[in-house]
Amino acid sequence: MMNRIQSVIALLERFPLSILQLMMRISVGAVFFYSGLTKIASWQPTVALFANEYKVPVLPPELAATLAATVELTCPIFLALGLATRLATLPMLGMAFVIQVFVYPEDWVEHLGWATFLLFILTRGPGPISLDHVIARAFPRFGGDLSAPLPR
Repeated sequence: MMNRIQSVIALLERFPLSILQLMMRISVGAVFFYSGLTKIASWQPTVALFANEYKVPVLPPELAATLAATVELTCPIFLALGLATRLATLPMLGMAFVIQVFVYPEDWVEHLGWATFLLFILTRGPGPISLDHVIARAFPRFGGDLSAPLPR
């Protein structure tokens, strides 16, 4: 029985990490991108939501809504393509933090999921199915492979 379990585990461990990295990039990016589309589809209600419900400190509602929509519509595209991927995760992690602390603290499980995917991508890279990887292979003298995990 233990041999069968170990065989199944060994088979599961052969699943390509690169596919999981791609799936994480697309899934967390889609959450943010669709939120950005919703914001720009009805701009005045979005600004009112930032003014009356979200109440992000130190930013006027119009500016907060504009920044949020900009991050939500640009960073997920970079994330999905695997282009400047690690950099693209940073504003999204910042947004997840702001949403968690100031907007919907009761939704911590959802925000933890977003942050987990984003932190994995930030720390382990986008993987070989990414433009970062293609660029690193095409221009090796300009530095390391940005899609690879950081050396320990």
